[in-house]
Amino acid sequence: MRYIYLPLLLFCFNYAAFAQERVVNYDEAKVGEYTLPEILTASDNKKVKGVKAWERQRRPEILKLFENEVYGEVPKAYDKLEFTVTNSDDQAMGGKASMKEVRILVSKGQESVDINLVLFVPTEEKKPVPAFLLINNRSARNTSASRDTLSGFWPAETVINAGYAVAAFQVNDAAPDNKEKYAEGVLELYPEQLQKNNGMKAIGAWGWAASRILDYFERNDDIDATKVVLVGHSRGGKASLWAAAQDPRFAICVSNNSGNTGAALSRRWFGETVKIINTAFPHWFNENYKKYNDNEKNLPVDQHMLIGLIAPRPVYVTSASEDLWADPKGTFLAMKAAEPVYALYKRHSQLPSTPPPLNTPLIQSSMGYHVREGKHNLTEYDWKNFIKFADYHFKNQ
Repeated sequence: MRYIYLPLLLFCFNYAAFAQERVVNYDEAKVGEYTLPEILTASDNKKVKGVKAWERQRRPEILKLFENEVYGEVPKAYDKLEFTVTNSDDQAMGGKASMKEVRILVSKGQESVDINLVLFVPTEEKKPVPAFLLINNRSARNTSASRDTLSGFWPAETVINAGYAVAAFQVNDAAPDNKEKYAEGVLELYPEQLQKNNGMKAIGAWGWAASRILDYFERNDDIDATKVVLVGHSRGGKASLWAAAQDPRFAICVSNNSGNTGAALSRRWFGETVKIINTAFPHWFNENYKKYNDNEKNLPVDQHMLIGLIAPRPVYVTSASEDLWADPKGTFLAMKAAEPVYALYKRHSQLPSTPPPLNTPLIQSSMGYHVREGKHNLTEYDWKNFIKFADYHFKNQ
């Protein structure tokens, strides 16, 4: 059964109208020249030539730059973490899976926040099993525990049939995706962040919540917490990249159609820009990031450096042929520009010199990629390739 929600339609209409008021370029001839920051040149201008120098000097520098200038600090401290199973079904999906709904309660001082997790675990697989975790930036119906709504956005049955656990949480639990209400969640634990120019906002809160779910997986005997694939689409794909960069426990990162301030280069004038995203969604990134509206050339980082922070762990990034707003070419170029970091670990990518043809996924590589024919969406085609990518890495370790 499919549902169309009026608020979502109004949101899309208003956002499209907003974008039309801005100068948006879809002509490659008008992109212009740009120079990316050197990913392997440290702040002292010394070239990084090995893993030790990367991990001790350059990686922490880049991580701090992203914290200060783009995504905001990610607080680490809390007082209590509690897990409560609120619903369960040992015969879900016709007996192929066990289902749990879990309330993850995080407390700090007098404040607390609930992150609600939906988890399916295959019944026929030997435990513990690897898992996929989706940052769900759409309606919670897409990840319904009752499976009354089935869609390619979260084809849980397909993942279960492949032998993986599959889990999801809805972003509004961590931070409502609303410029007026985004602080009603995780940021109630960290109100000081709201007073800082480099304070965390919604994207950071969503990534923070994903890490708390990983805390739960580490305590769940059914889940192999060393083999968790974090998946995000669109704004969720921005959050999955940032969460994986922050938390090295995520074994694989998947970023689907994540576009500007996700996997696409910011300096390329194509599709959505830093100014457009900061104006439309001022609650996603920290206040410092607004300094780079129409000023991308002065950003001390670009998105290839975010991808590089995930190395040597595998990363899979996607585009869609009709999703020019998210700059498919700029996304591919960011992956290519991150290759030198993977090379430090002798994880040489198999990315071609130019974007591959449509529907030609690159699986057998530390840096996976495909550009799917179609629109801005997360589909079963995408998920089937994510599974193949996880199979390749987990079964070849």
